[in-house]
Amino acid sequence: MIIMSNQPCVYILASGRHATLYIGVTGHLFERIHQHRTGVFDGFTRRYGVQRLVWFEHQADFPTAIALEKKLKRWRREWKVALIEKDNPFWEDRAMVLGLPPLDQA
Repeated sequence: MIIMSNQPCVYILASGRHATLYIGVTGHLFERIHQHRTGVFDGFTRRYGVQRLVWFEHQADFPTAIALEKKLKRWRREWKVALIEKDNPFWEDRAMVLGLPPLDQA
């Protein structure tokens, strides 16, 4: 999969299967996931160990991506789980398709 820089993308991270979720939007998915994993910024994902990329979807432009992010954040948890499990039933880390190493399974 070729990921272009500055390509709008909505993503969902999880701390584990059926665990804490985080929804975000970025134009640089590889870099953003790397930031979440290394804890560069203080905040929700660092505090709760939310690092596993379980779902992402590229969008045509940033207004569309931001609108989808806001929509997903308003969804009920079971709808988010269903969205993830539609293509990722075991909540596997999808960051490896971006070229990132797998998370430690400790």
